[in-house]
Amino acid sequence: MISEELQNLLLNYCEPEDELLQHIDRETNLKVLMPRMLSGHYQGRVLSMLSKMNNPKRILEIGTFTGYATLCFAEGLTEDGIIYTLDINAELEDMVRENFAKSPLNSKIKYIIGDAQATLKTLSEEVFDMVFIDADKKNNGTYYDLVFDQVKPGGIIIVDNVLWSGKVLNNAQDKDTKNISNFNDQIATDSRVEKLILPVRDGLFVIRKK
Repeated sequence: MISEELQNLLLNYCEPEDELLQHIDRETNLKVLMPRMLSGHYQGRVLSMLSKMNNPKRILEIGTFTGYATLCFAEGLTEDGIIYTLDINAELEDMVRENFAKSPLNSKIKYIIGDAQATLKTLSEEVFDMVFIDADKKNNGTYYDLVFDQVKPGGIIIVDNVLWSGKVLNNAQDKDTKNISNFNDQIATDSRVEKLILPVRDGLFVIRKK
């Protein structure tokens, strides 16, 4: 969404990327299809900062990919905090578990493979301080509705890719873009929350439950 030159400038003014995150970024780009799904250095620091500001005890992440964002969120957890991260792609499981095993935060990560909607039913007793939705975009609204009552007042829901490479500006929209636009409109009219979109990479919708 911004020039490469400006992106490089932004990286000069944020915290550095640690060796494990650099490794995950490199391995994802070398070995995994659609590596642009990775959060990356700058967005990762944004997610880490939001987590540290919230100091959550429980985080839910829907969409693990290769675990980069998971580790960024985990940086802000309380000493007894847990992040549940859900993904349906079993082909990446070994790679992701290996990445987590290299982190001192590994014990705080509960990585669950399976259909997220089914998995959420097993977590119905949890109350979340933060939720990150970054999975199949057609179900953004479904995931939002499923977890909303489990988010504590003052809790944060973050949804990724809500600008969809700027396609949300198009008058004629394909099915995927229309799904994202409809979700954005849903949040805009939800009086239960405060909200704003951060133009970070592909757009982060930051939503605070009142």
